[in-house]
Amino acid sequence: MSASSENAGTVIEARVDRTTDSDLALRDALEAVRTGVLAMPSAGRLPTYIPELSRVPINRFGMHVVTCDGFDFGVGDDREEFSVQSISKVFSLAMAFAIEGERVWDRIGVEPTGASFNSVAMLEQLGGIPRNPFVNAGALVIADMLLTHLHEPEEHLLRFVRTLCGNDAIGVDAAVASSEAASGFMNAALANVLKHHGNLRNSIERVLRLYYFQCALRMSCADLARAFVHFADHRVPFQYGGTELTRSQVKRINALMMTCGFYDESGDFCYRVGLPGKSGVGGGIAALNPGEFAVTVWSPGLNEKGNSMRGMRALELLTTLTKRSVF
Repeated sequence: MSASSENAGTVIEARVDRTTDSDLALRDALEAVRTGVLAMPSAGRLPTYIPELSRVPINRFGMHVVTCDGFDFGVGDDREEFSVQSISKVFSLAMAFAIEGERVWDRIGVEPTGASFNSVAMLEQLGGIPRNPFVNAGALVIADMLLTHLHEPEEHLLRFVRTLCGNDAIGVDAAVASSEAASGFMNAALANVLKHHGNLRNSIERVLRLYYFQCALRMSCADLARAFVHFADHRVPFQYGGTELTRSQVKRINALMMTCGFYDESGDFCYRVGLPGKSGVGGGIAALNPGEFAVTVWSPGLNEKGNSMRGMRALELLTTLTKRSVF
């Protein structure tokens, strides 16, 4: 992907002569969405169970789009870094899927939950097999797979993400990782249930450490859009940072984002927005329209389901204004 422009809200200079009417429509839509979203009476609530995230200014809002043809545009705080949290589960799943292939699904399901993202009861009812890779238990099993196969999984993950978005400065917020570790009692409970049922091969402490590391990745909307556009563009092989996926595997990851990317709000997001996507409690959402574009939004205030309140509305407005979704 081309280098980013210096100023937010501008088209990459090298791409100006290739800008199409469709690109301009996306640009105008993002501007309209920003105006509409900032007029909302509530920005939601900050999460309190991860203390570091409760200190983020709640009125931040950024949005960025990158098309498969290279149009790159953003509005608002789209260049400000934030904690991507569960959006990182797409990256770790891609790495594990590339290594394990279909064996991944021997230990994780592919069905929506209809339950909270950290439900211990559901995991126990399912005999230690997480419902899908995007609930916390599923992401812990994915982390376990990476630990089994990779000597330094944190370095592999960083290399993969940095290559995807073309930014070697991507790093991890150590304060957020530490805050999650100090308050991660539910995740520890999930890890213990997984271990009890034989679905965790490495030590609980090591699995949790990798999981908190990935959730504490700091990226901007621009970074995330440039990373996710590779999942949208099926015209070229997916080979980034040592991770190679087939077109079929990319399709399946996109399908899981559509059905499971928003926990017990996945059906509502599909109904209102109509794009595969993944949310995080840091207030970010990454979504894509296969063959067309990736779009990301960040607004830290969450709704009662733990998804960005303004982010959900922004993406609904975007697909309504542009009439561009998978449906």
